[in-house]
Amino acid sequence: MKEMEFKVISKKKNELVLEVINADRTLLIPLVEELNRDDMVELATYHYEHPYLENPTLKIRVKSGKPQAAIKRSSKKLEKIFEELEKKFETAIKSPK
Repeated sequence: MKEMEFKVISKKKNELVLEVINADRTLLIPLVEELNRDDMVELATYHYEHPYLENPTLKIRVKSGKPQAAIKRSSKKLEKIFEELEKKFETAIKSPK
């Protein structure tokens, strides 16, 4: 799998729009959901014009702070969630009932 990359489309004080390269809904949906749980985030969405013809865009607008910081916070939370899931999976396959 190719590494996910970001390209800045537009950047304002409280808003950031990124082109997300080498990503699909599998990663974008949990990221957007986690961003929208953040109290400092006003809005987080992703958009495809056509999933096979172009890369999705990720838009984030914050109430306070920087959009980049919100993405980092949400990414770290997701990392912990997936690490816990991996541990539970490993435990489950080692000791079947």
